[in-house]
Amino acid sequence: MAQIHYSVTPQDPKGHLFQVELTIQSPNPKGQILRLPNWIPGSYLIRDFAKHIVEIKAETLEGKPLSINPITTDQWQLTPTTEAVKIHYQVYAWDLSVRGAHFDQTHAFFNGTSLFLAVEGQTEAEVKVSLNSAGWIPESWKVATTLPKVTVDEKGFGDYLAEDYWQLIDEPVEISDFTEVSFTAKGIPHKMVLSGQHDADLERLKQDLTIICEFELDLWREPYPIKEYLFIVLVTDSLYGGLEHKNNTVLMCSRHDLPFKGMKQPTESYQQFLELCSHEYFHLWNVKRIQPKVYQQTDLQSKAYTQQLWWFEGITSYYDGYILYRAGLLTAEQYLNNLAKQMTRVYRMPGRFKQSVAESSLLTWTKFYQQDENAPNAIISYYTKGSLIALALDLMIRQQSEGQKSLDDVLHHLWQHYGTTGKWLKEGELEQVIENVTELKLADFFNRYLYGTDDPPLPQLLLNEGVEMTFRSPQSHADLGGLASKATLEDEAAPIHLGANLKNSEHQTVQLTHVLHQGIAYKAGLAAGDEIIALEGLKVTSIQQLESWLNRKQVGDSLSCHYFRQGVLYKTTFTLTPAAFDRVSLSIDAHNPNRIGKWLSR
Repeated sequence: MAQIHYSVTPQDPKGHLFQVELTIQSPNPKGQILRLPNWIPGSYLIRDFAKHIVEIKAETLEGKPLSINPITTDQWQLTPTTEAVKIHYQVYAWDLSVRGAHFDQTHAFFNGTSLFLAVEGQTEAEVKVSLNSAGWIPESWKVATTLPKVTVDEKGFGDYLAEDYWQLIDEPVEISDFTEVSFTAKGIPHKMVLSGQHDADLERLKQDLTIICEFELDLWREPYPIKEYLFIVLVTDSLYGGLEHKNNTVLMCSRHDLPFKGMKQPTESYQQFLELCSHEYFHLWNVKRIQPKVYQQTDLQSKAYTQQLWWFEGITSYYDGYILYRAGLLTAEQYLNNLAKQMTRVYRMPGRFKQSVAESSLLTWTKFYQQDENAPNAIISYYTKGSLIALALDLMIRQQSEGQKSLDDVLHHLWQHYGTTGKWLKEGELEQVIENVTELKLADFFNRYLYGTDDPPLPQLLLNEGVEMTFRSPQSHADLGGLASKATLEDEAAPIHLGANLKNSEHQTVQLTHVLHQGIAYKAGLAAGDEIIALEGLKVTSIQQLESWLNRKQVGDSLSCHYFRQGVLYKTTFTLTPAAFDRVSLSIDAHNPNRIGKWLSR
């Protein structure tokens, strides 16, 4: 009999409440302490999951009430007893995200970090979990999880067993009338479940996911890290994201991101979804098994600091799209277009000269995960710039070794010597590993681009591979980089750009969400949150209308602008200056089409 047993019942969909019963056979006789994690691995923000516990009570197995009291915001202590005890508590679940818990009339979903109180001193003990169909559960609902089964019915309700608390909280659960896509990759059973309304082409998904998973299993090489794998996809109207786990992942996407029957070429949104699948699957190795030392020792109560996220997220962000190209799911033009957009996200950020990628990783708990309106001017992302460092590193390795080595060789080494052995990576050790594997001197590279704020030398490195990298002005405020029309590139009268991110507000005004330093809006004294209502005394109600007005003007013109700030009307003047050349375009070098290097060869 397991010493620890959790019983979970989706109890009240209208109140969004899970009922949990925790049985402890041998509580600490001095007063058992229970606690809930403050953060979930892979999402580096203190989230205080315990705030969602609505009610908590305790009793002996015979029904004798026991006192249980909070001692901190995330811990409770039970009155001293030598008898087996049962803890009853409710969890409010209304966080529709990949990292929390959500329950209503459409589905029940949870991560263990949101539901399962840890029994202090017994987190290494075997854990039994019962998922109950009693209470409010429609007849058509079933269970999707990779928790090891003990005794379950045909819909997956019943008993499961985790080897310890740490495995338990790494196994999310989806309960709903989901659709399934099953396939094998290298003989390993895989499944994707889609929860939510959609019209996806399931055969297309099956085909493309098989290609991605088999490519990555081949890339990392045997031994394979899994015996089965599950993609849980929460289909929404517009939400997006992913979170990795050791045997599965949870994804969120728009129903419009999924493939539809009759689709010939993948839409950009479907390409993005496949990148997300590729990214989270890559984490099977890079994060879940190859880890920084601090992640193997954390209790999930306090922050864990590392400068290595440039590798664990940046390298993964480089490979996610590159894998789609190498696996034949994207053409060279599609891949380069997507890569150019990713590069643009970096080159548009003045903050890349204020913060290094190593510092971005260390301060992820605040500056990255709690971004404010000044973020573009103050920080850089270890995802996006980390991916450019990875690209530059891969190209440099390939070129300096004359094609004999690549970043793939570093992956293989890390998997064989760290991932399969459970050995962790100390701070600074990655750089030494990369130098040893590639036999290159890279200290200057890391000092300048990882610990410093220089832009990596991508124009020349890419040109060496037959790819031309050019900068252009934005075609519109919605232009995120990538290929532009030939007419636009040759047009001397490039559109005016305010140097700000904009959105159409509910008040029929144009609201500024971010203002970039030294842009037109910045020099005019506008700030994030301001709402533009008129130019030259004429009403402005949308971004499209504002752009149409600006594009009729010339560089050097001055325009009066009326705007609201905190409900007060103000007036300023724009002096129009040329738009920054900060959108990236990548293309096969037209002058040397036969110069394509191994980086773009399949």
